[in-house]
Amino acid sequence: MGAHRTIFNHARKRCDALYRYVLFDLDGTLTDPWEGITRCVQFALARFGIQEAQENLTTFIGPPLRESFATRYSMSDEQAEAAVEAYRERFSVTGLYENRVFDGVEALLGKLRDAGAVIALATSKPEEFARIILDHFELTPYFDVIAGASMSADRMRKDQVIEEALRRLGNPGVDDVVMVGDRVHDIEGARVFGIDTIAVSWGYAPDGELAAAKPARIVDELDELEELLLA
Repeated sequence: MGAHRTIFNHARKRCDALYRYVLFDLDGTLTDPWEGITRCVQFALARFGIQEAQENLTTFIGPPLRESFATRYSMSDEQAEAAVEAYRERFSVTGLYENRVFDGVEALLGKLRDAGAVIALATSKPEEFARIILDHFELTPYFDVIAGASMSADRMRKDQVIEEALRRLGNPGVDDVVMVGDRVHDIEGARVFGIDTIAVSWGYAPDGELAAAKPARIVDELDELEELLLA
């Protein structure tokens, strides 16, 4: 199936979910990628002679990698690109499997589909890697659209990814769409299109980040997210 093919069933008319279209972030929202991402960042930094403890690299979970390398380590565009390439060297073989699905996620996705919701992934992770991860955890069948960043810098920011997800969904009315994520980038990216946002606190946002970003709601437990989406 092609990467840009819209695969949801237009014939699904009834929707008992609060929003017909639910966009999910991946890292820190549906899965816990801490081990894989931090180890791969360590691997990339070592190419530049930088030694960093894993626990100091949590902020790399969520934002675009190029932006994180450039901002945190004052890298030039060329250096940041080289760091991303080194990161992907390890991630594509090992790091993407150093990951786990948060408890209850698969059940929630199933309930949303049963309620008639159209489910899309909108992740800053390269789409190629996102698809492998969803396949690995057998979550792909729950998703109608899988949109991620491009391997180049053409589609990197979260608003660009969300725009692509919406395009593949047929550009639905924004009142029918919600974005669920764990970082400020998810909230700000959705806000570009006037989409409601639900922030989940079990991800990797620094203290105060989500409250400052002012999503429509912040939830602390998966059960709370389920109650809200299936209200």
